[in-house]
Amino acid sequence: MSEEKKITNTIGLPPGTLVHVGEEQSKKISISMIEYDNENLTRKEITSIDECFPISDTDTVKWINITGLHEVDVIENVGKYLDLHALILEDILNTEQRPKIEDFENHVFITLKMLTFDEEDYEVDLEQLSIVLGKNYVISFEEKAVNALDILLNRLKKNGTRSRFMNADYLAYCMIDIVVDNYFELLDKINNRIEFLEDELIENPTSDILQDIYELKRELISLKKSIWPLQEIIGALLRLNSSLINPSTLFYLEDVFDHVRQIMDTVDIYRETVSGMLDTYRSSISNKLNDIMKFLTIFASIFIPLTFITGVYGMNFNFMPELNWHLGYYIAWSIMILITVGMVAFFNKKKWL
Repeated sequence: MSEEKKITNTIGLPPGTLVHVGEEQSKKISISMIEYDNENLTRKEITSIDECFPISDTDTVKWINITGLHEVDVIENVGKYLDLHALILEDILNTEQRPKIEDFENHVFITLKMLTFDEEDYEVDLEQLSIVLGKNYVISFEEKAVNALDILLNRLKKNGTRSRFMNADYLAYCMIDIVVDNYFELLDKINNRIEFLEDELIENPTSDILQDIYELKRELISLKKSIWPLQEIIGALLRLNSSLINPSTLFYLEDVFDHVRQIMDTVDIYRETVSGMLDTYRSSISNKLNDIMKFLTIFASIFIPLTFITGVYGMNFNFMPELNWHLGYYIAWSIMILITVGMVAFFNKKKWL
């Protein structure tokens, strides 16, 4: 494990001890607060988390987005204002946390994995997104700034959209839906990568291609580890008997649930395809080796009779009549050339060449 991921630093600590587990960040965290209803929307950048609280019990929906998890005191203050359990705060700070859902009386906690494909390095980048859903608020915790939630913000800025008329639970659904949509985009790029590797595998199966296939297989395993719990999370939301989830939102959650199952099926197909590519690589290497061995065998077979002839006349016995022939050297060469031509013709006829 790299030095950036310090999960081992939490070993031996009491449960609920707040320790950031993730990449070290040098810049300060950023906090933005969006408050809206069907008619108005305001957005402002916050310098201190204390400015966001207390959250008033109004008809407007508040969305507080915190980007960066390395300032533990900020996360701790959020927990104090909202009376969040210490274990929830610990999960928010632990970017190695498995996606999960926790239901409490006054809020629902969800943690997800946002995945994007780095086309430059051909690898999957994984970021954690945690969501706290309350009666009239949603607080999101991003590990690093990504463009995914900007889509939701642009959607909210438009008057008359469904998001502006719905409650906080719909806002939380939209975040989950954007995460799932990112999975589809990721799968498209992985599919392009698979097609490229398949073409390279057929044309020139090298050790570099094998390495790329193993890396892709590892990425698919990581992808499935992130998506499988998401299926459980949405299923739990659908079964959740909570006043925080409106019946009108359940219909949209069912649609996301279908998308997640579709993604799971696609990931399984891709994993089978990649496993088949490994078999294809082994077969290609085996066929290539067979071709080399066939060529060497034919080459050796041609030289066996030639070696026999040269061996016989290389014994230099005194009473070998052919040694005294004036044309013996040329006759020997003629015989060896005829044998070579005859064997090559025979191999061609048998389609061994």
